[in-house]
Amino acid sequence: MNDQELFPIVDENGSVIGSATRKECHSGSMLLHPVVHLHILSDDNELFLQKRSLKKDIQPGKWDTAVGGHVDYGENIEDALKREAFEELGLVVTDPVIIERYVFQSDVEKELINVFMIRVDKSKLSVNIDYDEVDEGRFWSFSEIKDCTGKGILTPNFESEFKRIFPLIIK
Repeated sequence: MNDQELFPIVDENGSVIGSATRKECHSGSMLLHPVVHLHILSDDNELFLQKRSLKKDIQPGKWDTAVGGHVDYGENIEDALKREAFEELGLVVTDPVIIERYVFQSDVEKELINVFMIRVDKSKLSVNIDYDEVDEGRFWSFSEIKDCTGKGILTPNFESEFKRIFPLIIK
């Protein structure tokens, strides 16, 4: 990770109002910066999750959204999503569906999260994991996710996003 990597600073509508380094954004400054999340939902309603690399500065070793990453300064949201999907899992994403945008705040940062989803036939999904970014990935059933909630296995951000989003999608 490059501490000097430049992120846009945005207002709650996503309009760029400045820039700051990764280090500044992750230092407790609470500068609002945009990120992208991609949920990969299989036709049989299982979610692909990634186990975050132990090298990550935030939530290392925990299971998280299939793809997640920062938007670079000067980059648009959908391009960032496609770049992150390719970097982390070797996926070429076409026609992602935007689900929602919300502000998430932890002890060290404040993010404007842009949530997307794609549906896949998991028997046809081929991933090429970048082991610098991700330790592993696999599909999880909703009951398996619910059983792991609150046990320190999943990132807090993923847990809150899962509870909010998936009851709306899966009836």
